Amino acid sequence: MKIGYCLTGSFCTFRKAIDAMEELYNKGYDITPIMSENAYNTDTRFGKASYLDAEITDTCGNEIIHTITEAEPIGPKDMFDVLVVAPCTGNTLAKLANGVTDTTVTMAVKSHLRNSKPVVIGVSTNDALGAAAKNIGALMNYKNYYFVPFGMDDKDKKPRSMVCDFSQIESTILLAVEGKETKNKIF
Repeated sequence: MKIGYCLTGSFCTFRKAIDAMEELYNKGYDITPIMSENAYNTDTRFGKASYLDAEITDTCGNEIIHTITEAEPIGPKDMFDVLVVAPCTGNTLAKLANGVTDTTVTMAVKSHLRNSKPVVIGVSTNDALGAAAKNIGALMNYKNYYFVPFGMDDKDKKPRSMVCDFSQIESTILLAVEGKETKNKIF
């Protein structure tokens, strides 16, 4: 199975995302990494952009798609069976819910959806139970969007924050390609 794996700017979850990509790769999936411009270019306390680029490329064996121009042919060339966006930030959720296509990841999703193929969303946002809630709800009602089960990551310090269970990405992908939802979206 060919998987486009998108990362957006939830930098604190990059380690989990890279581990998920590696697990998929080790199980024989063909993984092409796709990163939003901010995710690709920003040095953070969680790692330098150049180090992450090298690690992700080594993990997947494919170069990172990191510009809108590189992402546009995804649909016309029918490049992937499924597209994963994990971590998916509140900002990206809002853009997807409202049809905004101004980043590499949003272009990848738009281009992929033209073929009516599944997009798997792995929520990771501090405002999932705040401003992002309406966008999560909207996307849950859109055709071809499937959610990795997600839940609160720190109810005491971050009462509106939710993150997906990265260990359930593969099972969500397998259901999504059959057009099926996970039974429990929230854990």
